[in-house]
Amino acid sequence: MSSDPRRIPVIIGVGQVNDRPEDPARGLDSLGLMVEALRRADADAGGGWLARLGSVAVVDQISCPGLGDLADGVAAALGASPAHRKVTPGPMGDGPVTLLAEACNLIGAGEVEVAAVTGGEALRTAARRAAASGGGEANASRASSERRSKGMLRARYGLTAPVDVYPLYENGCRAAWGQSLEEGQDESALIWSLMSKVAAENPDAWLRKPLEPEAILSPDGGNRPIAFPYSKLMVANGSVNQGAGFLVASLAAAREAGIPEERLVHVGLAARAQEDADILRRDRYDRTATIEVSIRKTLEKNRVAAEDLDAVELYSCFPCVPKMARRVLGWPADKPATVYGGLTFGGGPIGNVMSHAIAAMAGRIREGAKLGLVFANGGHATYSCTVVLGREPIPGASFPAEFDHQADADALRDPVPELVEDYAGPATVETYTVFYARDGAPRNGVIVARTAQGARTVAIVPGDDADAIAWLTDGAQEPVGAAGEIVPGTAPGPDGGAPLQVWKRAG
Repeated sequence: MSSDPRRIPVIIGVGQVNDRPEDPARGLDSLGLMVEALRRADADAGGGWLARLGSVAVVDQISCPGLGDLADGVAAALGASPAHRKVTPGPMGDGPVTLLAEACNLIGAGEVEVAAVTGGEALRTAARRAAASGGGEANASRASSERRSKGMLRARYGLTAPVDVYPLYENGCRAAWGQSLEEGQDESALIWSLMSKVAAENPDAWLRKPLEPEAILSPDGGNRPIAFPYSKLMVANGSVNQGAGFLVASLAAAREAGIPEERLVHVGLAARAQEDADILRRDRYDRTATIEVSIRKTLEKNRVAAEDLDAVELYSCFPCVPKMARRVLGWPADKPATVYGGLTFGGGPIGNVMSHAIAAMAGRIREGAKLGLVFANGGHATYSCTVVLGREPIPGASFPAEFDHQADADALRDPVPELVEDYAGPATVETYTVFYARDGAPRNGVIVARTAQGARTVAIVPGDDADAIAWLTDGAQEPVGAAGEIVPGTAPGPDGGAPLQVWKRAG
């Protein structure tokens, strides 16, 4: 690693905001949350850093349209004049870790001395304002997803928002791992229970009630089914107003300002890769090359083994993500996979979750942890970026450093099957889910299938086909790999488009 303290990046300050106004009109908007988070980060670092910012990087937001260029807005509110300004191209879940890696490169190259990363989402206030006015978007996250997927085959079958898509990985992984439905659900409940207990001890978490695994699985208390096999307590909680940010400076600047060494958090090398944006154009649904490469390359580059880690943050929008990540990492299910509390309990402010996780990990390291790993996920298991943070300089870490490992992920990926929109004939289940109405009744199932020729296609299971819905959900047998037939349908799809193909069980 570099021995020049002017080229060594360290996190010097972190800030988090939970905004809970009784009157939605009095709540901070997303920009206000970002600004307040960085003011708190500045105070955490001893003050006086904001005017020195050479870079302001912002995770994009969706809850408050019309805020203009967010980097410019943040800089102006803070009285800063940074030469480097950036906003992520959408609210990407890997954004905070990717922006941290970029900030480290700017410092390592000697281009800036102090950099800020921030983000915020006023989703709860925006939804309440929309409900009160009778206009706007009550569910900004789903509305954003529907806009991005409009006209795609997956949208015709209701595979638009993350909660519609991630169950495909959950069911595909469970089958590949040889788990029964009960075993898969028990693993999810254990991981989520531990997350709730971490959140209960975190003053910056949105929900702070510890839950036992039985409560995660129980339908009581409003824990209704959402998309099989996920219930409300297993999905990201976007009904939040949260902002978070952090300041990165050169080690030389931090020392000159008199920040104690034990409050400095050293940053290791990152690794990032991505999948195709279209969930139906992935190679498989029981792993992602992106997650594997991101985590393994981060460990390799930083000369770190899983047993060296005192704590981890494994992105937790839905159970399949930390379940895949922990298997790559070798992290046990009965050891907490978060320092923040996860997206259900810590809070799920869309793309900026990992700014909260980085802040929480910085706190854990200041309390005495030596090494922590932060794994970020974005899109529909589309983007992955992982980094190691430490109490001491990370062996092998030198900046600037390349962190794009797309070529490695592409080399690991299997061939992607041809996608066929119109098909009739025999097929086998590749993966599946079932969508539910608010009253708990099944709306319909969706099957991702492989044709007799090995191509991929999609079909619907009508919600009133009780036998087929039960077969998909009761756990008596594994639907993945089962044979059936796809026939032309007569009902229009969720987007009002062409009639959908229908799945029929064999026999």
